[in-house]
Amino acid sequence: MRKVKFIPGNIYHIYNRGVEKRKIFLSDNDRWRFLQGLLLFNDQKTASNILFRLERDKKMLNFKVLRDYLHHEVDEHRPLVRIMLDCLRPNHFHLLLEEILENGISRFMQKLGIGYTKYFNTKYERNGHLFQGRFQAVQVENDEQFKYLFVYINVINPLQDIEPRIKEEGTKDLEKAFRYLENYPWSTHQEYLGKRDSIIIDKGMAENIFSNSEEYKCFIRDILLGKKNLDPIKNLMFE
Repeated sequence: MRKVKFIPGNIYHIYNRGVEKRKIFLSDNDRWRFLQGLLLFNDQKTASNILFRLERDKKMLNFKVLRDYLHHEVDEHRPLVRIMLDCLRPNHFHLLLEEILENGISRFMQKLGIGYTKYFNTKYERNGHLFQGRFQAVQVENDEQFKYLFVYINVINPLQDIEPRIKEEGTKDLEKAFRYLENYPWSTHQEYLGKRDSIIIDKGMAENIFSNSEEYKCFIRDILLGKKNLDPIKNLMFE
């Protein structure tokens, strides 16, 4: 039985990775499909084949098509969860979710996992499980943890591409790190810089966790330069 209990109004750091640490994203198309799943499976209605059907009917699937679909072709979108943060890495993903409907996170993650596995196995002609068991979840207890998770999910994870020991040693080149982050499309960093407005993300109370994008950037800078460390969220990080 899962130790953490999902309660409406509470926020959780959610994580899962590929079975045997295998890559779950082999191309940008795979990443786009996963993001599309974040949007379309976050609904109280069943949507097991919706992505396949949309691609068949619309030929090329992108977020404009999805936005039009949500506005014109379906009943009111009724989300199961509030998606505040996401970050996609080659063999795993991170999400920060608020439970807004009882059993919402469990239903959403089941739909997302089944839907993406079906897509991946069909595309790459494989069978069996794609993810390493059930997703992991830890509840966010306070605003301080909330702030640090922004940096861990949006910043520390992507920067391991160019600085593998950034968690232990901080950055060696702050300007290079910020440039890399501002061009990394597979996290919600750009949303909180005010440079992008995703149809997936519903910031909720995250809208006010930093007063503005400059405060967010200053907080990131302090962590990357070692003025602050990640100790407040040691129990919320997954390896």
